[in-house]
Amino acid sequence: MQANSAKHFNFSHSISEMTSGSVNREETPLEETVHCAFEPTYFHGSYASCMEMFAEAHQVAQYLDAHRDWFYRCAQPMKVSPLGKTGYALTIGQFGAFGYEVEPKIGLNLLPQDGGVYRIQTLPIPNYEAPGYEVDFQAALSLIEIDTDPSLYQQVPGAIALPSRMTRVEWELNLAVALHFPRFIQALPQSLILTTGDRLLNQIVRQVSRRLTHKVQEDFHSTYGLPFPKKRRKLLWNRDREVLPSEQEQD
Repeated sequence: MQANSAKHFNFSHSISEMTSGSVNREETPLEETVHCAFEPTYFHGSYASCMEMFAEAHQVAQYLDAHRDWFYRCAQPMKVSPLGKTGYALTIGQFGAFGYEVEPKIGLNLLPQDGGVYRIQTLPIPNYEAPGYEVDFQAALSLIEIDTDPSLYQQVPGAIALPSRMTRVEWELNLAVALHFPRFIQALPQSLILTTGDRLLNQIVRQVSRRLTHKVQEDFHSTYGLPFPKKRRKLLWNRDREVLPSEQEQD
């Protein structure tokens, strides 16, 4: 999962070219404190992962459909407010580099499932002008029901037995960001700006997705009284050096 910088990235048409859905945004003036004559710097990241649920797909779908019941508590500590019937305004947290900090706020629309696929798209936030940035968020989630393999999980004696079927919630995200940096940032080498921006974008996505995924998993299994075992660690060896298990297996 890497973000790919593009100096000539066409932000306004990027997502419509990458996915079947598109977002229409009206241009909004930037805050005077960050407005400058320079062109914005563009960043793009494509990500994919999955979330395991120990239940059949229809039960997972029922839970996802009722996101108004769980999204607020699972999104903490992010600040969340409702946007219409299916949307939310999220304040992600404060991030920055080189003395330039931004607190991203984004509107997301959790669309009803269509053919077993859930889509999440950028949603304009009324009366809000993003200070120096634009975000285009396009995600798709698919439910894949499979047989449960008990040998892959740590089972506590006396705990509820694992069900015979489970569901993998596989998701993909295309994220495009345009940043209007102030002049003192623009004076830095462009390669340094792009490298740092890529790293920061990956950090934000990784931090938010891991935290939200774990909270949704815990909430789902707790809500339905289902077992939620940890995966067994797989120790890989390379000559005399131990390679630690993946982050997903550590969680």
